[in-house]
Amino acid sequence: MIFYGTPLPLIVLGLLILLLLVKASARKYYAIFTLVLFGLWLKNSYINTTIQDTSEALEVVVWNAYRTENFEDAFEVNGNLPDVMVLVECDAHDYQKIKEKYKNYYFVLNDDSIGIFSKTPLRIYYDTIEKIGTRMVHFTTKNIHFYAVDISANVRFFRKPVPNYIASNIKTEQKTVILGDFNMPYESRFLKNFKKKYQHAFTEKGNGFRETWFWNIPLLSLDHIWVSKDLEILNVEKIANSKSDHSMLKMYLKNDVEKK
Repeated sequence: MIFYGTPLPLIVLGLLILLLLVKASARKYYAIFTLVLFGLWLKNSYINTTIQDTSEALEVVVWNAYRTENFEDAFEVNGNLPDVMVLVECDAHDYQKIKEKYKNYYFVLNDDSIGIFSKTPLRIYYDTIEKIGTRMVHFTTKNIHFYAVDISANVRFFRKPVPNYIASNIKTEQKTVILGDFNMPYESRFLKNFKKKYQHAFTEKGNGFRETWFWNIPLLSLDHIWVSKDLEILNVEKIANSKSDHSMLKMYLKNDVEKK
C-alpha cells in the first residue's frame, strides 16, 4: 500500500503543487527537495543500454491483458507473433477461433486467465499452483523453463511471503525465466533474493523508464522478467499501448538455448 500510494513521480508532483501554496521564503527549499527527488527517480528508473542485433534472437513477450484483451489483441500490440508469449488476465473471447487461425502453433489458456502462446511445442508441468493470491504455471519450450506468475493486486494479501512462495515452486536452476505481473515494484525489499539470484531483464538490457504501470505513465514497475544468469539477454523493449493499464514487455534472448 505504501508503494502504491507514494511512487516518486506522485511525490514530485505533490511538491510542485506545494510550491504554489507555500510562502515565497520557503519555496527554494521545496524546489531543491523536488529536484533531488526527481534526480533520484531518473537515476533509479531510467535505463540506458546498448541495443544489440536481435535478428536471430528468441523473442519472449509478457503482458497483463487487463481482462478485456485476448491473444489477437496481444499480437497486434506486439506487432508480430513472438516465439513465446505469456498473458495474465487474458480474455477468453474468440479463443477457439484464434487457435484455429494459428493452428500450426501452440496455445494454453487456463481457468485463471493465464494464457501461453508458443511457436514450438510446449510442455506444462503444473497448471495452476495458487496460494496467497498468487497463481503460477510452469512450462517448457525451446529447452527453457518458464514460470508464468500472476500476483493478485488485492491488498489483503501481504506481499512479504509471496517471493518465497514463488521461489519454493521454482524447481530449476538453469535456463529459467520467471515472468508476469508481480504487483510489486522493483524497489520492493521483498524482491531482494530475486535480485541476487536472477537478472532483471529490463534493468540489464532495457531502454527508457522501467515502470510498466499506469496507462503509459511511469509510476510503478509491476511487471517483471527475471532470467537465470546462464542465459544471455540481448535487449528488452517496453511497448506502450491503449488496450491495457500495463505496458507490454518484449525480451530478446540469445538463441542458442536449445544446445544441451
